[in-house]
Amino acid sequence: MRSNYQVNATVRFAMLSENQLEEIHYATLEVLEGTGVNVFDEEALHLFKKGGAFVEGNRVRIPSALVERALRTVPSRVVLYGRDGSPRVFLEDHKFHFGPGPTNNFTFDVFTKERRKPRKEDVARAAILCDALPNIDYAMDLGTPSDVTPELADVHAFEALLLNTTKPIVHWAFDVQGYRLMVEMAATVAGSLEELKKRPFICLYSEPSSPLQHSREAISKLLFMAKNRLPTVYTPCVMAGATSPATMAATIVIANSECLAGLVASQLACEGAPFIMGGVVSIMDMSSTILSYGAPELSLAQAGLTELGHYYKIPVFGTAGCTDAKTLEPQAAIEAALSIMLAAESGANLVHDVGYLEFASTGSEPLLVMADEIIGMVKRITRGIEVNGETLAVDVIHRVGPGGHYLGEDHTYRHFRSETWMPELMDRSRYEEWATKGKKTMGERVIEKARRLLLEHKPEPLPDDVVARVKSIVERAEAEFRAQKAS
Repeated sequence: MRSNYQVNATVRFAMLSENQLEEIHYATLEVLEGTGVNVFDEEALHLFKKGGAFVEGNRVRIPSALVERALRTVPSRVVLYGRDGSPRVFLEDHKFHFGPGPTNNFTFDVFTKERRKPRKEDVARAAILCDALPNIDYAMDLGTPSDVTPELADVHAFEALLLNTTKPIVHWAFDVQGYRLMVEMAATVAGSLEELKKRPFICLYSEPSSPLQHSREAISKLLFMAKNRLPTVYTPCVMAGATSPATMAATIVIANSECLAGLVASQLACEGAPFIMGGVVSIMDMSSTILSYGAPELSLAQAGLTELGHYYKIPVFGTAGCTDAKTLEPQAAIEAALSIMLAAESGANLVHDVGYLEFASTGSEPLLVMADEIIGMVKRITRGIEVNGETLAVDVIHRVGPGGHYLGEDHTYRHFRSETWMPELMDRSRYEEWATKGKKTMGERVIEKARRLLLEHKPEPLPDDVVARVKSIVERAEAEFRAQKAS
């Protein structure tokens, strides 16, 4: 036996020290209390004023005590369930989970290899891939459908997700009415709103407007979810050098200020409401003016914001598996892999935007499939090295001795499967075998797998009567929209 024996069970990673996190926290409190935020929703303004904030017109200055109270009441963990009611995604501590992103303007069609506008069937295909891929933990739409009523594209996308995956769904809406319709559809599947609250399989997200502004649409959606005690992501999208100062520390302060203002609003609406902080924090590339999804600064800033979430004990929304490349090529692989590795190492709980090409303009089914393999590899790395009497295997080393081999040892048979990660898409064959199989590149293998999954995988269907009720909600929304437009 050894006393004071310490173990590093996983790979260790830290971006910021405790003192640095504390400095960022106090800088955030100074911004919220001194600069304040703009809020453009009457209900939210009333809640802030009643809660003790200083409200002048649309400017809200939030005292530190109000922030600290919200930090005490927000849950430190959120569990997302599958459509079948089984727990699937645990947003707590450093546990990480990966999924795609939403709202892309284009999609890369894996069958025709064309970049085109997304259709509703593409959202269904994204859901099917998410359902099939073992390292993708939840579903998002990977593109806003363009072949439906534009004002109801969010609702149609949600329907397509709901009918084509059993995994948790993270989604969005244009406004509160969209949220109401989605919650109604989800409650129909769950059996009731109360059952949905007990085992939520949806998490809806809303975005403030950087820097330091909270639109009526954004914060009213947040309040709706809080009052229904359903999980919400409040996710700023901050560009260093454009909507925040150019330094990473100041960019994190802006993002954190927006997150914590949303946190205070949600807790004023309903203490204990589940809340997830985080977002997309990167740079504006000064040569092209894009929000870069492949920049190393994205991973740095995201890791810093993630560590703040751990500091507060609040679940964190992260970003990874994305690229500025226009197609599936080496740049895409490099940028996706590095961001996935850093997101996992920092412990972001709900990592989104896996499968984004072209700085979020294009959703890519092939990149989603390739990233699934990368995530599997990263999971093995983050699992680390187990050190104990069995894994040290001194007795086996002694028995085999110098010059022997371990292929016939029981120890090898017991451990090689659990110790060794085996790829499906990455090629380890000898040249002759690779050539015999057609000299296929990684990209070609990815395309083949994506096509096969889309043609062969069949998600567990919902009962016919539930499907009919879900569809009737969408049809009702269409009819009400037409009537409103006609009047």
